[in-house]
Amino acid sequence: MTVLGGKEAVPNIKMNITALIINKGWSSFRSKMIENLIRCGFAEIISIEANSENYSIEDFSRKFPFVKIIIPQGEVSEGDIINIGIGESSSEYVLVLRDSLDFSQDILMPTLAAKLTENNTFCITPRLLGKGGLAFPVLFTPSIRRASLNVLSTSVVSDGVSNLFPFDYIGLYNRKKFMDLGGFDYTILSEYWQNLDFAFRAWLWGEKITFSTAFSLSYTTDVPILDNSPSQFSNRFYLKNLVPRIDKKHADHALIPSSSFFAFWGSSSCGFFEARARFNEAREWVEQNKYRFKHDALDLVENWENNV
Repeated sequence: MTVLGGKEAVPNIKMNITALIINKGWSSFRSKMIENLIRCGFAEIISIEANSENYSIEDFSRKFPFVKIIIPQGEVSEGDIINIGIGESSSEYVLVLRDSLDFSQDILMPTLAAKLTENNTFCITPRLLGKGGLAFPVLFTPSIRRASLNVLSTSVVSDGVSNLFPFDYIGLYNRKKFMDLGGFDYTILSEYWQNLDFAFRAWLWGEKITFSTAFSLSYTTDVPILDNSPSQFSNRFYLKNLVPRIDKKHADHALIPSSSFFAFWGSSSCGFFEARARFNEAREWVEQNKYRFKHDALDLVENWENNV
């Protein structure tokens, strides 16, 4: 990756939080966006440019030398972009934002930030609104239907409730916990399954994602559509998150029973040898992380209401 700027301190620092902006293109409002973030008092401002052919970046860097600009080389997934940005941050928390959000108002102020982070929660998700202030589903709940995971969504929200995953990756992340969890799986190229994989892993490993109604952001563009179509990426999510079971004899770790292979193979749309290779890879991953699991999927879903 190429890194520009970030050598100078951000003026007007009021809170130990980094603003991480994922930029898809160039906007004439970019300067206004940075001025808003300065006014809020972020400790660091990191801008990740998804389009490396933007010829205005160097001029922008000279105007705002305290903004760290990261240009990934080649194609990288959305989650890996966030992995890079959070890895470059040194703040206690990182607020992941997008250039498609409305920056005309204050994004996050110090008093609210202190309230949101006082319990050291892994991730706090904001209320998100579409263009014109229209509500859409941003609160997600897991359930079991016909022995399969079903993710329910609603736009009816209340403060402090548990949220299965942050919509569009947008949220306030505890940096240390993010790094300890391993970040987003860069091999999962589907945004939906990559996001769900990381969030579900966080829940299984004992962390929490909560919703805040006091923390609100709005899109200036169309709201992204979640594509949860079955694929090789949903298979990887399934193996890493839904198949592991807490060992009944030794409740201090998780494992993938060898007997679960045929159930996976039958639903995976893979040939035998491909299914076996993916299954063995997941078993090895779970074995390496077995003591990190505090729940298995069934326990998590059945006791979801107790996670507040």
